[in-house]
Amino acid sequence: MARIAGVDIPKQKRGVISLTYIFGIGKSRAQEILAAAQVSEDTKVSDWTDDEIGKIREAVGAYTIEGELRSETQMNIKRLMDIGCYRGIRHRSGLPLRGQRTKNNSRTRKGKRKTVANKKKATK
Repeated sequence: MARIAGVDIPKQKRGVISLTYIFGIGKSRAQEILAAAQVSEDTKVSDWTDDEIGKIREAVGAYTIEGELRSETQMNIKRLMDIGCYRGIRHRSGLPLRGQRTKNNSRTRKGKRKTVANKKKATK
């Protein structure tokens, strides 16, 4: 396996697809990286030379990826929570923050259903 940015990328896949295993690199950014490194998109990782891998590592280094990107994202969320804006409050309470309905859906954010028992009627 080739190791780029601290991630083992699969050897049997094409270059564009294997670069997407790195957090922060999607298909379009992978295409940009391979174009900058002057490597064909269709060649498999196992066919890359050491020189090509070096060029790809250099091209990947220009982007914020992996741990640095994850920590930056977490800091942005923490900032929203600290200033107490609407999005920060929704993050804090674990609810969806982009205007979705919460009556029926949003199980991903709210978690497993918690059944609430009905109040028993008082007898006369």
